Amino acid sequence: MVFGKKITLSTKGFSDIKDITGEVEGIVMQSGIKNGLVNVFIVGSTASVSTIEYEPALVEDMRQQLEEFIPASKNTRHSQTWGDDNGFSHLRATFMGPGICLPLSDGQLVLGTWQQIIVIDHDNRPRSRDVFIQVMGEK
Repeated sequence: MVFGKKITLSTKGFSDIKDITGEVEGIVMQSGIKNGLVNVFIVGSTASVSTIEYEPALVEDMRQQLEEFIPASKNTRHSQTWGDDNGFSHLRATFMGPGICLPLSDGQLVLGTWQQIIVIDHDNRPRSRDVFIQVMGEK
């Protein structure tokens, strides 16, 4: 069986990090699927999905590391071509990836005690972001 649902988030951009674990768990419950896989995918080329221990200090550490890795001020050919100054956000998103796949066992996501699912919006402005969650498996 396959069950999919979209959620929409409001983000601030500049590597704004949102915890979506609760929303994903809710969709898993709605699906009724007990064992299988859960795919979490961000729609768009300037955001990414990952996991982290979602606590304020680590969230800020992550944002700082992303800025050091690919600074928002980085001069890119993309920004020169399109004039939108968000080439850095495309690069960050590409390195991190648009989605993750998580195991589902006995109706529960298999996550570590301190592991939450996050969306990171790397763009240079606030956005409305669609995340598609697809649950695949057996009841």
